[in-house]
Amino acid sequence: MRTLTSEVEKLRALIDREAERAGFDVVAVTSPDSIPLAPARLAQFVAEGFHGTMGWMEETLERRGDPSALWPEVRSVIVLAMNYGPDHDPRDLLARRDRGAISVYARNRDYHDVMKGRLKEIAGKIVAKAGGDVKVFVDTAPVMEKPLAEAAGVGWQGKHTNLVSREHGSWLFLGSIFTTADLMADEREADRCGSCRACLDACPTNAFPAPYRLDARRCISYLTIENKGPIPLEFREAIGNRIYGCDDCLAACPWNKFAQVASEAKLAAREDLREPSLADLVALDDAAFRSFFSGSPVKRIGRDRFIRNVLVAAGNSGDPALVEQARGLLSDGSPLVRGAAVWALSRLMSAWDFASLANVALEMEGDAGVCEEWRQALGNSRQEEIRG
Repeated sequence: MRTLTSEVEKLRALIDREAERAGFDVVAVTSPDSIPLAPARLAQFVAEGFHGTMGWMEETLERRGDPSALWPEVRSVIVLAMNYGPDHDPRDLLARRDRGAISVYARNRDYHDVMKGRLKEIAGKIVAKAGGDVKVFVDTAPVMEKPLAEAAGVGWQGKHTNLVSREHGSWLFLGSIFTTADLMADEREADRCGSCRACLDACPTNAFPAPYRLDARRCISYLTIENKGPIPLEFREAIGNRIYGCDDCLAACPWNKFAQVASEAKLAAREDLREPSLADLVALDDAAFRSFFSGSPVKRIGRDRFIRNVLVAAGNSGDPALVEQARGLLSDGSPLVRGAAVWALSRLMSAWDFASLANVALEMEGDAGVCEEWRQALGNSRQEEIRG
Protein backbone atom coordinates (compact mmCIF):
# COMPACT_ATOMS: atom_id res chain seq x y z
CA MET A 1 0.00 0.00 0.00
CA ARG A 2 2.88 2.34 0.79
CA THR A 3 4.41 1.60 -2.62
CA LEU A 4 1.12 2.41 -4.35
CA THR A 5 0.87 5.73 -2.53
CA SER A 6 4.43 6.54 -3.43
CA GLU A 7 3.78 5.81 -7.12
CA VAL A 8 0.67 8.01 -7.08
CA GLU A 9 2.64 10.83 -5.50
CA LYS A 10 5.39 10.49 -8.10
CA LEU A 11 2.86 10.57 -10.91
CA ARG A 12 1.23 13.69 -9.49
CA ALA A 13 4.63 15.35 -9.14
CA LEU A 14 5.33 14.58 -12.79
CA ILE A 15 1.97 16.04 -13.84
CA ASP A 16 2.60 19.22 -11.86
CA ARG A 17 6.11 19.56 -13.27
CA GLU A 18 5.07 18.98 -16.88
CA ALA A 19 2.09 21.32 -16.57
CA GLU A 20 4.32 24.12 -15.35
CA ARG A 21 6.81 23.43 -18.13
CA ALA A 22 4.00 23.60 -20.70
CA GLY A 23 2.93 27.03 -19.47
CA PHE A 24 -0.17 26.14 -17.46
CA ASP A 25 -0.78 28.27 -14.39
CA VAL A 26 -2.97 25.84 -12.47
CA VAL A 27 -3.27 22.05 -12.37
CA ALA A 28 -5.69 20.17 -10.14
CA VAL A 29 -7.36 16.77 -9.97
CA THR A 30 -10.90 15.60 -9.33
CA SER A 31 -12.87 12.40 -9.71
CA PRO A 32 -15.36 11.77 -12.54
CA ASP A 33 -18.24 11.55 -10.06
CA SER A 34 -17.50 14.91 -8.44
CA ILE A 35 -20.20 16.98 -10.20
CA PRO A 36 -23.47 15.17 -9.33
CA LEU A 37 -25.57 18.37 -9.42
CA ALA A 38 -24.31 19.56 -12.80
CA PRO A 39 -26.60 17.40 -14.98
CA ALA A 40 -29.79 18.70 -13.36
CA ARG A 41 -28.63 22.32 -13.62
CA LEU A 42 -27.76 21.87 -17.27
CA ALA A 43 -31.09 20.16 -17.95
CA GLN A 44 -32.93 23.10 -16.37
CA PHE A 45 -30.89 25.55 -18.46
CA VAL A 46 -31.91 23.72 -21.65
CA ALA A 47 -35.53 23.16 -20.58
CA GLU A 48 -35.99 26.89 -20.03
CA GLY A 49 -34.64 27.59 -23.49
CA PHE A 50 -31.73 29.61 -22.14
CA HIS A 51 -29.37 27.85 -24.58
CA GLY A 52 -30.99 29.59 -27.54
CA THR A 53 -30.10 28.02 -30.86
CA MET A 54 -27.21 25.97 -29.45
CA GLY A 55 -29.00 22.72 -30.19
CA TRP A 56 -25.85 20.69 -29.64
CA MET A 57 -26.23 21.28 -25.91
CA GLU A 58 -29.56 19.47 -25.90
CA GLU A 59 -28.27 16.71 -28.17
CA THR A 60 -25.36 15.91 -25.82
CA LEU A 61 -27.24 16.52 -22.58
CA GLU A 62 -26.97 12.99 -21.18
CA ARG A 63 -23.21 12.72 -21.76
CA ARG A 64 -22.36 16.32 -20.94
CA GLY A 65 -23.11 16.14 -17.23
CA ASP A 66 -21.26 12.92 -16.47
CA PRO A 67 -17.61 12.28 -17.47
CA SER A 68 -18.12 8.54 -17.05
CA ALA A 69 -20.95 8.60 -19.57
CA LEU A 70 -18.56 10.19 -22.04
CA TRP A 71 -15.79 7.69 -21.30
CA PRO A 72 -16.59 4.83 -18.86
CA GLU A 73 -12.91 3.99 -18.27
CA VAL A 74 -12.02 7.36 -16.75
CA ARG A 75 -10.76 7.22 -13.17
CA SER A 76 -9.40 10.72 -12.68
CA VAL A 77 -9.93 14.09 -14.33
CA ILE A 78 -6.95 16.44 -14.46
CA VAL A 79 -8.03 20.07 -14.94
CA LEU A 80 -5.46 22.51 -16.27
CA ALA A 81 -5.86 26.26 -16.56
CA MET A 82 -3.95 28.95 -18.41
CA ASN A 83 -4.12 32.59 -17.40
CA TYR A 84 -5.07 35.02 -20.16
CA GLY A 85 -5.34 38.15 -18.04
CA PRO A 86 -5.28 41.40 -20.08
CA ASP A 87 -2.87 44.25 -19.46
CA HIS A 88 -5.74 46.75 -19.18
CA ASP A 89 -9.44 46.91 -18.37
CA PRO A 90 -11.18 45.85 -21.61
CA ARG A 91 -14.13 48.11 -20.78
CA ASP A 92 -11.96 51.18 -21.42
CA LEU A 93 -12.46 50.74 -25.17
CA LEU A 94 -16.27 50.87 -24.97
CA ALA A 95 -16.26 54.67 -24.97
CA ARG A 96 -14.38 54.84 -28.26
CA ARG A 97 -17.29 54.25 -30.59
CA ASP A 98 -15.23 54.47 -33.79
CA ARG A 99 -13.34 51.36 -32.64
CA GLY A 100 -14.42 47.75 -32.35
CA ALA A 101 -14.20 45.91 -29.04
CA ILE A 102 -13.13 42.28 -29.42
CA SER A 103 -13.30 40.01 -26.39
CA VAL A 104 -9.96 39.58 -24.63
CA TYR A 105 -9.82 35.86 -25.34
CA ALA A 106 -9.99 36.39 -29.11
CA ARG A 107 -7.30 39.04 -29.60
CA ASN A 108 -4.56 36.60 -30.57
CA ARG A 109 -4.20 32.89 -31.26
CA ASP A 110 -7.12 30.56 -30.70
CA TYR A 111 -6.56 29.16 -27.21
CA HIS A 112 -7.75 25.73 -28.35
CA ASP A 113 -4.75 25.58 -30.68
CA VAL A 114 -2.39 26.92 -28.02
CA MET A 115 -3.46 24.45 -25.33
CA LYS A 116 -4.37 21.20 -27.06
CA GLY A 117 -0.89 20.21 -28.23
CA ARG A 118 0.53 20.92 -24.80
CA LEU A 119 -2.18 18.87 -23.12
CA LYS A 120 -1.36 15.98 -25.45
CA GLU A 121 2.30 16.20 -24.49
CA ILE A 122 1.44 16.00 -20.80
CA ALA A 123 -0.96 13.15 -21.46
CA GLY A 124 1.79 11.28 -23.28
CA LYS A 125 4.09 11.67 -20.28
CA ILE A 126 1.36 10.26 -18.03
CA VAL A 127 0.98 7.17 -20.20
CA ALA A 128 4.76 6.72 -20.39
CA LYS A 129 4.98 6.87 -16.61
CA ALA A 130 1.87 4.99 -15.49
CA GLY A 131 0.53 3.19 -18.55
CA GLY A 132 -3.22 3.08 -19.10
CA ASP A 133 -5.08 5.42 -21.41
CA VAL A 134 -5.88 9.13 -21.64
CA LYS A 135 -8.18 11.52 -23.49
CA VAL A 136 -7.62 15.26 -23.94
CA PHE A 137 -10.35 17.92 -24.13
CA VAL A 138 -10.29 21.68 -24.70
CA ASP A 139 -13.89 22.78 -25.12
CA THR A 140 -14.10 20.22 -27.95
CA ALA A 141 -16.41 17.60 -26.44
CA PRO A 142 -19.43 17.47 -24.11
CA VAL A 143 -17.33 18.10 -20.99
CA MET A 144 -18.58 20.46 -18.28
CA GLU A 145 -15.20 22.02 -17.64
CA LYS A 146 -16.28 24.75 -15.21
CA PRO A 147 -18.03 22.45 -12.70
CA LEU A 148 -15.08 20.05 -12.93
CA ALA A 149 -12.64 22.91 -12.36
CA GLU A 150 -14.63 23.97 -9.30
CA ALA A 151 -14.65 20.42 -7.97
CA ALA A 152 -10.88 20.20 -8.51
CA GLY A 153 -10.27 23.42 -6.59
CA VAL A 154 -9.14 25.58 -9.53
CA GLY A 155 -11.76 28.16 -8.61
CA TRP A 156 -15.51 28.49 -8.19
CA GLN A 157 -18.33 29.30 -10.56
CA GLY A 158 -19.26 32.89 -9.89
CA LYS A 159 -22.67 34.49 -10.17
CA HIS A 160 -21.85 35.18 -13.83
CA THR A 161 -21.54 31.36 -14.23
CA ASN A 162 -17.87 31.64 -15.21
CA LEU A 163 -14.96 30.38 -13.17
CA VAL A 164 -13.35 32.74 -10.63
CA SER A 165 -9.94 32.12 -9.13
CA ARG A 166 -8.42 33.75 -6.07
CA GLU A 167 -5.10 34.07 -7.93
CA HIS A 168 -6.27 34.80 -11.48
CA GLY A 169 -9.70 36.37 -11.20
CA SER A 170 -11.99 35.57 -14.12
CA TRP A 171 -9.26 35.15 -16.74
CA LEU A 172 -8.63 31.42 -17.11
CA PHE A 173 -8.78 29.08 -20.09
CA LEU A 174 -9.62 25.50 -19.14
CA GLY A 175 -8.61 22.14 -20.53
CA SER A 176 -8.77 18.62 -19.13
CA ILE A 177 -7.08 15.26 -19.34
CA PHE A 178 -9.19 12.20 -18.59
CA THR A 179 -7.04 9.31 -17.42
CA THR A 180 -7.43 5.71 -16.29
CA ALA A 181 -4.84 6.38 -13.58
CA ASP A 182 -6.09 6.65 -10.00
CA LEU A 183 -5.00 9.99 -8.58
CA MET A 184 -5.74 11.69 -5.29
CA ALA A 185 -8.39 14.36 -5.76
CA ASP A 186 -7.74 17.94 -4.65
CA GLU A 187 -10.12 19.82 -2.36
CA ARG A 188 -13.07 21.62 -3.87
CA GLU A 189 -12.90 25.42 -3.88
CA ALA A 190 -15.52 27.29 -1.83
CA ASP A 191 -17.80 29.91 -3.34
CA ARG A 192 -16.31 33.26 -2.36
CA CYS A 193 -18.75 35.63 -4.10
CA GLY A 194 -20.55 36.51 -0.89
CA SER A 195 -23.10 39.31 -1.35
CA CYS A 196 -21.26 40.82 -4.32
CA ARG A 197 -23.28 41.28 -7.51
CA ALA A 198 -20.85 43.38 -9.55
CA CYS A 199 -20.91 40.98 -12.50
CA LEU A 200 -24.71 40.86 -12.57
CA ASP A 201 -25.07 44.63 -12.50
CA ALA A 202 -22.43 45.07 -15.20
CA CYS A 203 -24.34 43.15 -17.87
CA PRO A 204 -25.57 45.60 -20.55
CA THR A 205 -28.40 43.32 -21.70
CA ASN A 206 -29.61 41.91 -18.35
CA ALA A 207 -28.66 38.37 -19.32
CA PHE A 208 -28.75 37.09 -15.72
CA PRO A 209 -32.31 36.35 -14.56
CA ALA A 210 -30.83 35.43 -11.16
CA PRO A 211 -27.39 34.88 -9.63
CA TYR A 212 -25.66 31.80 -11.09
CA ARG A 213 -28.16 31.68 -13.98
CA LEU A 214 -27.49 32.90 -17.51
CA ASP A 215 -30.01 33.38 -20.31
CA ALA A 216 -27.66 33.02 -23.27
CA ARG A 217 -30.27 34.48 -25.62
CA ARG A 218 -29.65 37.89 -24.02
CA CYS A 219 -25.87 37.56 -23.72
CA ILE A 220 -23.77 39.67 -26.10
CA SER A 221 -21.26 36.85 -26.48
CA TYR A 222 -24.02 34.57 -27.70
CA LEU A 223 -25.63 37.25 -29.87
CA THR A 224 -22.39 38.16 -31.65
CA ILE A 225 -20.83 34.68 -31.87
CA GLU A 226 -23.26 31.76 -31.65
CA ASN A 227 -26.29 33.52 -33.10
CA LYS A 228 -26.37 32.98 -36.88
CA GLY A 229 -29.24 35.30 -37.72
CA PRO A 230 -29.91 39.01 -37.35
CA ILE A 231 -29.27 40.42 -33.89
CA PRO A 232 -32.67 41.14 -32.31
CA LEU A 233 -33.56 44.83 -32.38
CA GLU A 234 -33.98 45.07 -28.62
CA PHE A 235 -30.26 44.36 -28.06
CA ARG A 236 -28.58 46.30 -30.86
CA GLU A 237 -28.15 49.60 -29.07
CA ALA A 238 -26.92 47.92 -25.89
CA ILE A 239 -24.23 46.07 -27.85
CA GLY A 240 -22.45 49.37 -28.44
CA ASN A 241 -19.13 48.72 -30.17
CA ARG A 242 -18.73 45.10 -29.03
CA ILE A 243 -18.09 43.28 -32.30
CA TYR A 244 -17.06 39.86 -30.98
CA GLY A 245 -18.07 38.76 -27.52
CA CYS A 246 -18.25 40.75 -24.31
CA ASP A 247 -16.07 40.92 -21.19
CA ASP A 248 -18.17 43.17 -18.97
CA CYS A 249 -19.20 40.58 -16.38
CA LEU A 250 -15.70 39.11 -16.26
CA ALA A 251 -13.97 42.48 -15.98
CA ALA A 252 -16.32 43.66 -13.21
CA CYS A 253 -15.27 40.89 -10.80
CA PRO A 254 -13.40 42.31 -7.76
CA TRP A 255 -11.20 39.20 -7.64
CA ASN A 256 -9.45 40.51 -10.75
CA LYS A 257 -7.40 42.77 -8.48
CA PHE A 258 -5.25 39.70 -7.83
CA ALA A 259 -5.01 38.72 -11.51
CA GLN A 260 -1.74 38.81 -13.40
CA VAL A 261 -1.15 39.70 -17.03
CA ALA A 262 -0.91 36.58 -19.21
CA SER A 263 2.66 35.33 -19.53
CA GLU A 264 1.97 33.23 -22.63
CA ALA A 265 3.02 35.32 -25.64
CA LYS A 266 0.50 33.64 -27.94
CA LEU A 267 -2.31 34.90 -25.71
CA ALA A 268 -1.12 38.52 -25.59
CA ALA A 269 -3.25 40.86 -27.69
CA ARG A 270 -2.15 41.49 -31.25
CA GLU A 271 -1.64 45.21 -31.71
CA ASP A 272 -4.04 45.35 -34.65
CA LEU A 273 -6.78 43.66 -32.59
CA ARG A 274 -6.52 45.88 -29.52
CA GLU A 275 -8.66 48.69 -30.90
CA PRO A 276 -9.38 48.08 -34.60
CA SER A 277 -11.07 50.79 -36.61
CA LEU A 278 -14.68 50.11 -37.62
CA ALA A 279 -13.96 51.79 -40.95
CA ASP A 280 -11.22 49.25 -41.67
CA LEU A 281 -13.21 46.25 -40.49
CA VAL A 282 -16.41 47.01 -42.37
CA ALA A 283 -14.42 47.01 -45.62
CA LEU A 284 -13.28 43.37 -45.25
CA ASP A 285 -14.38 40.97 -47.97
CA ASP A 286 -14.25 37.23 -47.36
CA ALA A 287 -10.62 36.76 -48.39
CA ALA A 288 -9.43 39.77 -46.40
CA PHE A 289 -11.43 38.63 -43.36
CA ARG A 290 -9.87 35.16 -43.46
CA SER A 291 -6.40 36.59 -43.83
CA PHE A 292 -6.76 39.24 -41.12
CA PHE A 293 -8.20 36.80 -38.56
CA SER A 294 -6.02 33.83 -39.48
CA GLY A 295 -5.39 31.83 -36.31
CA SER A 296 -7.94 33.86 -34.32
CA PRO A 297 -11.20 32.49 -32.84
CA VAL A 298 -12.99 35.30 -34.69
CA LYS A 299 -12.44 33.46 -37.95
CA ARG A 300 -14.83 30.69 -37.03
CA ILE A 301 -17.98 32.83 -37.23
CA GLY A 302 -17.28 33.74 -40.85
CA ARG A 303 -17.16 37.07 -42.59
CA ASP A 304 -20.93 37.64 -42.87
CA ARG A 305 -21.71 37.32 -39.17
CA PHE A 306 -18.68 39.41 -38.31
CA ILE A 307 -19.66 42.23 -40.69
CA ARG A 308 -23.18 42.06 -39.22
CA ASN A 309 -21.62 42.80 -35.83
CA VAL A 310 -19.44 45.60 -37.19
CA LEU A 311 -22.45 47.24 -38.85
CA VAL A 312 -24.37 47.20 -35.57
CA ALA A 313 -21.37 48.90 -33.96
CA ALA A 314 -21.26 51.36 -36.87
CA GLY A 315 -24.91 52.21 -36.28
CA ASN A 316 -24.12 52.88 -32.63
CA SER A 317 -21.05 54.96 -33.44
CA GLY A 318 -22.86 58.11 -34.59
CA ASP A 319 -20.08 58.53 -37.16
CA PRO A 320 -21.44 59.83 -40.49
CA ALA A 321 -18.12 58.96 -42.13
CA LEU A 322 -19.29 55.33 -42.12
CA VAL A 323 -22.41 56.04 -44.20
CA GLU A 324 -20.82 55.43 -47.60
CA GLN A 325 -19.31 52.11 -46.55
CA ALA A 326 -22.60 50.95 -45.05
CA ARG A 327 -24.46 52.07 -48.17
CA GLY A 328 -22.07 50.04 -50.30
CA LEU A 329 -23.02 46.92 -48.34
CA LEU A 330 -26.67 47.23 -49.37
CA SER A 331 -25.66 45.27 -52.47
CA ASP A 332 -23.66 42.65 -50.53
CA GLY A 333 -24.34 39.04 -51.43
CA SER A 334 -25.39 38.20 -47.87
CA PRO A 335 -28.92 39.10 -46.69
CA LEU A 336 -27.53 39.10 -43.15
CA VAL A 337 -25.07 41.84 -44.07
CA ARG A 338 -27.62 43.83 -46.09
CA GLY A 339 -30.10 43.80 -43.21
CA ALA A 340 -27.48 45.03 -40.74
CA ALA A 341 -26.45 47.74 -43.20
CA VAL A 342 -30.05 48.97 -43.31
CA TRP A 343 -30.13 49.35 -39.55
CA ALA A 344 -26.75 51.10 -39.46
CA LEU A 345 -27.85 53.59 -42.12
CA SER A 346 -31.10 54.28 -40.31
CA ARG A 347 -29.02 55.39 -37.32
CA LEU A 348 -26.42 57.38 -39.24
CA MET A 349 -28.54 59.22 -41.83
CA SER A 350 -31.21 61.87 -41.44
CA ALA A 351 -34.78 60.57 -41.60
CA TRP A 352 -35.30 62.36 -44.93
CA ASP A 353 -32.18 60.95 -46.58
CA PHE A 354 -32.87 57.48 -45.23
CA ALA A 355 -36.45 57.51 -46.55
CA SER A 356 -35.22 58.63 -49.97
CA LEU A 357 -32.68 55.81 -50.02
CA ALA A 358 -35.31 53.31 -48.90
CA ASN A 359 -37.65 54.19 -51.76
CA VAL A 360 -35.00 53.12 -54.25
CA ALA A 361 -33.48 50.22 -52.32
CA LEU A 362 -36.75 48.47 -51.48
CA GLU A 363 -37.58 48.10 -55.16
CA MET A 364 -34.32 46.23 -55.70
CA GLU A 365 -34.33 44.08 -52.54
CA GLY A 366 -35.61 40.53 -53.00
CA ASP A 367 -35.09 39.10 -49.53
CA ALA A 368 -38.13 39.20 -47.24
CA GLY A 369 -36.04 39.55 -44.09
CA VAL A 370 -34.10 42.52 -45.44
CA CYS A 371 -37.33 44.15 -46.66
CA GLU A 372 -38.67 43.83 -43.12
CA GLU A 373 -35.52 45.53 -41.81
CA TRP A 374 -36.25 48.44 -44.15
CA ARG A 375 -39.87 48.70 -43.02
CA GLN A 376 -38.99 48.58 -39.33
CA ALA A 377 -36.17 51.09 -39.77
CA LEU A 378 -38.42 53.45 -41.71
CA GLY A 379 -41.01 53.32 -38.96
CA ASN A 380 -38.44 54.01 -36.27
CA SER A 381 -36.85 56.79 -38.31
CA ARG A 382 -40.18 58.54 -38.78
CA GLN A 383 -40.95 58.29 -35.07
CA GLU A 384 -37.57 59.86 -34.27
CA GLU A 385 -38.27 62.64 -36.76
CA ILE A 386 -41.64 63.37 -35.13
CA ARG A 387 -40.10 63.41 -31.64
CA GLY A 388 -37.29 65.62 -32.93
